[in-house]
Amino acid sequence: MRRNVIETVLGGVVLAVAAVFLAFAYKSADLRKVQGYDITANFTSITGLQGGADVRISGVKVGTVTGLSLDPTSYQAVVHLSVDNSVKLPKDTAAVIASESLLGGKFLSLEPGGDPDMIKPNGKIEFTQSTPGLEQLLGQVIFSLQSMNKPGDSSNGQSSQAPAQPPKL
Repeated sequence: MRRNVIETVLGGVVLAVAAVFLAFAYKSADLRKVQGYDITANFTSITGLQGGADVRISGVKVGTVTGLSLDPTSYQAVVHLSVDNSVKLPKDTAAVIASESLLGGKFLSLEPGGDPDMIKPNGKIEFTQSTPGLEQLLGQVIFSLQSMNKPGDSSNGQSSQAPAQPPKL
């Protein structure tokens, strides 16, 4: 009987420690949804970006991606985001889809410009840039390496002239 009480108390301690750990992880992960004003941005490709992703300026979370849709006329991806009311964005702000790490995960990075006029609620970010996928970057590297190693190409560091003869003594 004594052994069952000790096991029960130990199980309770383990559960309490796990609950404290989860609460700490939730608070430090900054998973809160930012409430603010809504704006949109059109991109040619948003591969990897998902609803709920962070919107950051200089690495600081200032908003949340609230939705993704397709513009039926231009066939561009429309990203809907909510930006904190304390952050006022100039009209020439640029939006860039950036990678969190090599393993994946994307966020929206905002780069404010210098325009004195600000984007109004329900406004639009005009300057956007999609990031190329890893496959596209690798393809460009492979293509560049292949073009450098073509025979007869003088750009590979080899001269097409005959080797110089040693001087006669």
